[in-house]
Formats: sequence, C-alpha cells, structure tokens
Amino acid sequence: MEVNPPKQEHLLALKVMRLTKPTLFTNIPVTCEEKDLPGDLFNQLMRDDPSTVNGAEVLMLGEMLTLPQNFGNIFLGETFSSYISVHNDSNQVVKDILVKADLQTSSQRLNLSASNAAVAELKPDCCIDDVIHHEVKEIGTHILVCAVSYTTQAGEKMYFRKFFKFQVLKPLDVKTKFYNAETDEVFLEAQIQNMTTSPMFMEKVSLEPSIMYNVTELNSVTQAGECVSTFGSRAYLQPMDTRQYLYCLKPKKEFAEKAGIIKGVTVIGKLDIVWKTNLGERGRLQTSQLQRMAPGYGDVRLSLEAIPDTVNLEEPFHITCKITNCSERTMDLVLEMCNTNSIHWCGISGRQLGKLHPSSSLSLALTLLSSVQGLQSISGLRLTDTFLKRTYEYDDIAQVCVVSSAIKVES
Repeated sequence: MEVNPPKQEHLLALKVMRLTKPTLFTNIPVTCEEKDLPGDLFNQLMRDDPSTVNGAEVLMLGEMLTLPQNFGNIFLGETFSSYISVHNDSNQVVKDILVKADLQTSSQRLNLSASNAAVAELKPDCCIDDVIHHEVKEIGTHILVCAVSYTTQAGEKMYFRKFFKFQVLKPLDVKTKFYNAETDEVFLEAQIQNMTTSPMFMEKVSLEPSIMYNVTELNSVTQAGECVSTFGSRAYLQPMDTRQYLYCLKPKKEFAEKAGIIKGVTVIGKLDIVWKTNLGERGRLQTSQLQRMAPGYGDVRLSLEAIPDTVNLEEPFHITCKITNCSERTMDLVLEMCNTNSIHWCGISGRQLGKLHPSSSLSLALTLLSSVQGLQSISGLRLTDTFLKRTYEYDDIAQVCVVSSAIKVES
C-alpha cells in the first residue's frame, strides 16, 4: 500500500491586515421618567458610563474610539491600505526571503510591493513588515495575492501564497443632463447621490472643461461681498441624499464662430469629485469624458446676441441677431419681416443681405415695437435663399416683457 508523505509545514507565517482608521464608539441609551419604577437608576448608570459624554448621555455618539472589528467596505476612489507581516515561527535561520503582493482586478494585475529585493536572512522570532497602498479605480471583485518564497538551512526552496478577496463598491451615483441655451452656451446639471451608509463631506465638485469651453460654476451666491455656497457652510451629503450642481460652459473665442455649426457628438469635459468620510478618509472620483449630441440647426441658424429684458409699450426697441450658414454651400439671403398681432417690425422688409459663405455668419441689428402688454414672443422673421428658392421661417425666437410707459402728470 502506497502512503503519501506528510505535508511539510512552512517555517514562516504570513499575516495580512487591512489598515483603517478607528470609529467613534456608539452606545444605546436606556432611560425612563422619574415617576417610573427604576426612578433615576438608568440615568445614573449612563452618567457613570465612561463612554458617554457629560451632559449629553442620551446621545448615541460618544467621545471614545473603537478599533475596526471587520474588514469593512471599500469604495471606489478610496485608498486601500494593508499591513503585511511575515514572521519566522521556527528555531532556524531562513534565507533569501522574498515577499510579493499583487492586486488582481477584472482587467489588470498590479504589483503593490514596496520593494522587489529579497531579504538575505530572517532569524527566529523576527519578522518582515510592509505596508502597501493603492487608490482603488475599479469596482467589482479584487483579489490580493500575497506570495512568499524562501530557502531553508538545508538549501530547500519553499514557496506559498495566500489569497484575500474583497469587493469594491460604488460610493456615488452621478447623473448628468445638458441644456442648450439660445446662445452657444451649454448648461450642465450634475446629480450626485451618496450611495454609502455614512455622511460625506463634499470637499470639491468641479468640472474640468474640454479645450473648446470655459466653465463657470453656478453653485454659489454673493452675500455681503462674499461668495457663499448654495448648499450652506457645511456641505455634508447624507446617505442616499442627492445634490444638484450646475455649470455653464461657453465656447472660447477661437471656437465661438464654429460652435454654431458643430454637428454630432462633442466632448464637454469631466467631473472631478473629492470627499471625506468618518475621520477624514479621503476619496476621489473622476468621471469619464462627458459627451453631448450637438443640436441640429438646419442649413441656417438664427440666434440672438442682444435683446432687452423689459421694454415700454408702443416704444421702439432694438435687438441684434446673428445668422450663421451651417450648410456646405454659399447662400444669397433675403430678409422678410412679418408683423404679428402684438409685434410690429420697423424697417424695410425684403432687403438683400448678400452672399453668406459656408461656416460664416453676420450680425443684423433690427428695430421693432409691441402694441400689447405682457410677455410677448418675437416672431415673424423669414430668410429666403434665392439660389434654391427655399424659405426658412423663424417664430418664437425669444420673449420680451412689455410694460406700460410711465405717464407724466402735468400740474
């Protein structure tokens, strides 16, 4: 009968522990009213408890710290830190010890060892310590692979490894919406939701624009000459709460002329989010490049460059229009102005605007007046291309508030 030889025990022992910060100790307050049977017994026990705060014994949160009792959760954007220790449990000297730590993800394998050089020897009851750090950039299953190789006094080469599996969760849910203004400006709304079980301090939420745009953050207001966040002085985001951030992107001067004729998908930029949790653990998350579908304007785009907010009834006011040729051919345009029930155009209708080459534009100053009070829509502009005999109609271009002019009372 064949007998398998007993498995040889290793001379070295490997221990791996995750390094996390302690948490505040919480207790469950037990109290009652003085007229109840226990009287002041429960309250006195809480006052004597060293984990409670004097004067605030009924609060669950105390001043004492407690060490982590389990592996805990790891979220995307946080830094994973681990302590690796190799101890010589034998009574002999071990030589050529090499400790290697790799992190296996769904897409890559990373070497986290601080040094890849072997230790010449390790005496009994001595250890080799190493601390590894890694900023987690993928969600899903991660496996920490720790491998140890060494040589015994007899010259035998030994090798063993251990696997530590953990999940990386998503800390934030980020949703974006784009809004196109009447001008070339683009407004981005970012909805950020806290998916963790603890509050977050939102240290920074910024938009890094692409090369085409300049960005303006619209998440603060000016009060008494100071810029104050619209979310208050303490920007905490509670678990499962959502906050909206708003940004305005405006094309740079060198791209402003082309902004009206850009078609297809355009790159806007990416969000950079930095937060802190619990006792100051820092996390950072950057989104991929945000893209939007550029709106289609047809062959000719008409936009407003200047228009007053409020005008007087039956008094002329001025607007400035911008006409852009978005087609690939030269146009010969004629401008017609058609009056509506409330809006009346001042000037000559049917005048020639001349030839407009592809991707070029021209500014046009127009005068009009309103005969009806209230919020009135500017409509009635017609552009005709004499080459193709094609007419482009522009109604509801913008709105203007019409108010009654002040009446002077003569004495």
